Amino acid sequence: MSTTGSGGGEMRLDAMAATAGTKVLVVDDEPYITELLATTLRLAGYDVLTAGSGAEAVRAAASGNPELLILDIMLPDTDGFELCRRLRLDRPRLPVVFLTARDSTEDKVRGLTLGGDDYVTKPFSVAEVLARVQAVLRRTQGGPEESSALRCGDLVLDEEAHEVHRAGRQLELSPTEYKLLRYLLVNAGRVVSKAQILDHVWQYDFGGDAAVVEKFISRLRHKVDAEGSPLIHTVRGFGYTLRPAKG
Repeated sequence: MSTTGSGGGEMRLDAMAATAGTKVLVVDDEPYITELLATTLRLAGYDVLTAGSGAEAVRAAASGNPELLILDIMLPDTDGFELCRRLRLDRPRLPVVFLTARDSTEDKVRGLTLGGDDYVTKPFSVAEVLARVQAVLRRTQGGPEESSALRCGDLVLDEEAHEVHRAGRQLELSPTEYKLLRYLLVNAGRVVSKAQILDHVWQYDFGGDAAVVEKFISRLRHKVDAEGSPLIHTVRGFGYTLRPAKG
């Protein structure tokens, strides 16, 4: 295992103050990884719980009520994807950062479709994991938005109800599809690149897989544009845009 531990001591004091007391559950069956992350997160001001298996994670989540989950996919007694699904039944908005050696696009899409907020592959930098955790918490624990609804033509995203409707018909979106559509709506009429989408939807501050964006745009198109004029458009060589249908 070539995980690097540099960068943990560079945490700024204001960032530590913002994260003080935030409870994080780290689930990994490699004791070295668990201890490294737990120590670094504690030094950064987090309150850390650890688990080495799915069963331990279920017990820790029930008793400790964590505010964010760092989750390995390959656990000795269960699949991390299944564990994420199980924990999300009781807490559908629990932020999840997957941490795994499985780096295929299919695995990333699966993890993010389940509602994972980020996906970090091993070997990793501790500084990177800290930055991803901070970014996810900023996004999921931020203050209320100025408006509870975003609109483009007959497409409406209600942020208070966490629902999306097109021409009065409710769309069933995964958490990641919802976040992607919200970003497109916030930037309606503007072209956003794959890199911008990765940075704002998945907070890939250290680079990400553009193929993930393509797959999720395709999935979103099938739902948003299934029974109406196209709203999501590809601008070749630049990215994507969401704009009202003509006519």
